[in-house]
Amino acid sequence: MRKIKKNDDVIVITGKDKGNRGNVLRVLGEFLLVGGINKVKKHQKPNPVKGLAGGIVEKEMPIHISNVAIFNSAAKKGDRVGIKTLEDGRKVRVFRSSGEVIDA
Repeated sequence: MRKIKKNDDVIVITGKDKGNRGNVLRVLGEFLLVGGINKVKKHQKPNPVKGLAGGIVEKEMPIHISNVAIFNSAAKKGDRVGIKTLEDGRKVRVFRSSGEVIDA
């Protein structure tokens, strides 16, 4: 079971975007694509076949999973994630600080 999944609200804990929050768009193995985080400028050539205009475009680049923490809205800060097995055998993610279940 993954500790950080798509559509999770995460906060960056290290790097140039430290302290910024975003939503996970894609999970790429050990890397995450987070909306509005780790933006770079890319010089793009025009491609008339695909309908792409040339110029300088801004895009999000992947960030390593160890550089983000899941955002705990109750504590208003980043938190570590643990995995707990319920009585009925289901595995759920929980916040380490409070033990509160993330997925219902």
